[in-house]
Amino acid sequence: MTNAQRSPLTHQSGAFTGWEIHCDFDGTISRQDVTDTLLNRFGQRGWQAYEDAWERGEIGSRECMVAQIALLDMSKEELDHCLDIIEIDPGFIAFAAAARHAGIPLIVVSDGLDYAITRILAREGITDVPVRANRLLQHDTRAWRLETPWASPVCPSANCKCRTAREAASRDNAVLYIGDGSSDFCVSKRARLVLAKGKLIDFCQTHRLPFQSFNHFEQLMPTLERIVASTTQDTKA
Repeated sequence: MTNAQRSPLTHQSGAFTGWEIHCDFDGTISRQDVTDTLLNRFGQRGWQAYEDAWERGEIGSRECMVAQIALLDMSKEELDHCLDIIEIDPGFIAFAAAARHAGIPLIVVSDGLDYAITRILAREGITDVPVRANRLLQHDTRAWRLETPWASPVCPSANCKCRTAREAASRDNAVLYIGDGSSDFCVSKRARLVLAKGKLIDFCQTHRLPFQSFNHFEQLMPTLERIVASTTQDTKA
């Protein structure tokens, strides 16, 4: 097999020491976008205009989400009730357990809301997966604001996912990236392999990125098994 034909799961000794799995949340792990769900239910007039501007590329997700979260009118109880009925892909539970058992770091890297993600995952018994997402803060009975601790001054996104990928590279780790939408486009160019659904499939095809398409997490178990096998072989070599 020539270098050009090598599988993304095969690498020369010393190219990198291991793998990290970076996974989007909204629409990837969850079956619906959490922020959109909250805005549709509790958003005050004007939030859609920011959404439209973001979709046209006029503003980045950071400007969009900070403005939209400020327009949410909901109590903490209403927020929790809404989050508690949002479903996730049930296959993610087994996928996360398999990654943990194999010793492959798994992190959720999301342009969404940290509180929402940790609550939803905890409901499913997943409490040990790190989450990098925007910080949702309540500052009055029905008022909220957003902080973006993972933003970058050179990136318009609320969460610069490429920053997390660069940190993996600094540890000589390859990134297996899992996502579904436009917030995953940029970071996919930094991944060793992309597991894609939704709009991310077209993006990977257009840019000739190494990817595999999927609909449900249970379909990704063979890929995870091959990664474990390839890492084990390189360790023995």
